[in-house]
Amino acid sequence: MSEIEALLDALRRLPARPPAGPGGVHDLLDAAKSAAARWADVLDEIGSCAHGLVGPRAEAALAAAFRRAEQSYVELEIALADFTEFADPGTLPDFTDKTGKSDGGAYPR
Repeated sequence: MSEIEALLDALRRLPARPPAGPGGVHDLLDAAKSAAARWADVLDEIGSCAHGLVGPRAEAALAAAFRRAEQSYVELEIALADFTEFADPGTLPDFTDKTGKSDGGAYPR
């Protein structure tokens, strides 16, 4: 799957309606984090493809765009962790498998 297809898949996971409760907020943050990671991957790929083919200002702009996208991912990761820490556990989705181990969330990075 190309990075663009992965990004589109992550964007499709974003809910169309505002969250109705804590579980919905958790899912929204998790989906947004996944989309942010995919966007950073896309920008990194574009920067790699453009290296040597564009001028230095364009290369610097692409590098800055990638860093900002990566920072967005990190900020969403912090928001999700903080939300999960302070939310009532009974209101959050259960991401444990049959053995009791967590899969880390509903969405891949």
